[in-house]
Amino acid sequence: MTRRQAQDERPNPMRGEASLVIDGRHYVLRPSFAALIAAEEEIGPLFALVERAGAGELRLSEMTALFWHCLADRGDVGRDAVGSAIAARGLAASATPLRALLGAILKGGG
Repeated sequence: MTRRQAQDERPNPMRGEASLVIDGRHYVLRPSFAALIAAEEEIGPLFALVERAGAGELRLSEMTALFWHCLADRGDVGRDAVGSAIAARGLAASATPLRALLGAILKGGG
């Protein structure tokens, strides 16, 4: 998939997908099985991640890792760019895609 195709793709909320703007481009966050396995290998059990998020104890590094692993078309987007996008957007605004991903983890996505 080309970068242009990735920009044109729209997230499907019924599948737990969300959008994240990185360097002025829209990217789809897709909580696929493979993405969630990769995230879990790095940051630990996803159920514990959900619990930490619910308790307000989720770390910025964990949010960045989850978002990075869930990028549907990562291309050459580095983890630092994802972290910078979260910081630029702010934690409150970044909670929207986070809730979508966490909801998909808990309930599954279509």
